[in-house]
Amino acid sequence: MLRAFADAQPPGSRVRIIGEPVWAGRSDTEYAACVQHEALINASFRSSAATILCPYDVGQLPEHVLADAWATHPKVIRSGSGHAEDSEAYAPADIVARCNQPLPPVPDALTFAFDSASLPQARHVAVGEGSRHGLTGVKLDDLALAMAELTTNSVIHGGGTGVLRVWTEDGYVVCEVRDEGRLVDPLAGRRPVPRDQRGGRGLLLVNLIADLVRVHTADSGTTVRCWFDR
Repeated sequence: MLRAFADAQPPGSRVRIIGEPVWAGRSDTEYAACVQHEALINASFRSSAATILCPYDVGQLPEHVLADAWATHPKVIRSGSGHAEDSEAYAPADIVARCNQPLPPVPDALTFAFDSASLPQARHVAVGEGSRHGLTGVKLDDLALAMAELTTNSVIHGGGTGVLRVWTEDGYVVCEVRDEGRLVDPLAGRRPVPRDQRGGRGLLLVNLIADLVRVHTADSGTTVRCWFDR
């Protein structure tokens, strides 16, 4: 959303953004995605004329979250000072690496292994489970579209096969697709795609329509986990 807005502005104009993805009350699962976002946003806007201000509530947020803020922002303005100082702790690559850890173990979940021949069945299984667990209307359509994109990516880019899992967790229907592919670009699925480019929109679409997306990638394969609010 931020890049789409910035890229739509006239050439030479400076974009100013205030964004607060981290606030007191975020769950641990949400926070991991938020701190990863904060670590990647400077890389995403490296070629843009943009000023981005990220407020952090020092009175409500725990110390480890504030420490992460120093690691994900090159400049920090202390409350009341009005002066931007360099962050000596700035290390976004370390945060990105820390966030790319194996996701928590999957609870008792429906599991379906698929290949090119069973792609339609995989999508049918995901939609059926989503519906059984209470998703309806647009939310169920979003799940269907996201799973179609991820399972297709597994077949085309992830070794030709994959494993789909579906379960419920804290009021969400959670879907996971795991395959043998590896994502080498940490901004994959986070940057706009040129209009004349064919393909390359699957993971971006998933990020746009799911309520939360977490990714873990390694030499052994990639796992994409999506949450859909019931």
